[in-house]
Amino acid sequence: MQLLLQRVNTAAVDVAGERVASIPQGLLVFAGLEKHDTEQLCQRAAERLLAYRVFADDEGRMNRSVHDISGSLLLVSQFTLAADTRKGLRPSFSSAMAPAEAAVMFDYWVGCVQRSGLDVQIGRFGADMQVHLVNDGPVTFRLSF
Repeated sequence: MQLLLQRVNTAAVDVAGERVASIPQGLLVFAGLEKHDTEQLCQRAAERLLAYRVFADDEGRMNRSVHDISGSLLLVSQFTLAADTRKGLRPSFSSAMAPAEAAVMFDYWVGCVQRSGLDVQIGRFGADMQVHLVNDGPVTFRLSF
């Protein structure tokens, strides 16, 4: 599982001109699922995401998590994060989880994150999405599992 998280002031997802999700301050998280991912790994990824310290404390240091600031999360599936780009000029998606399997695993991961009690919004799995964001910082991290 690959997570790309961005600290945002706002973020939203549109599908076919319709706004399907939006958040105020928090994290926009793109998730790429790989063939070897399991429910246990999804639980660990959710725990780490919720505890990852990317928000400033009173001294301006990144010491607060999204949970600490009661922030929001916008979760978006993005299979291209599972691409192998190490060679050639075209990405290989051989390590990406099959779409039907990935949909189930993504829903499981979303459920793990939702148990935090925070505001969790979700893009539309498999859809052509337009993602709008105001990256705060900019602050962007990739978490690999």
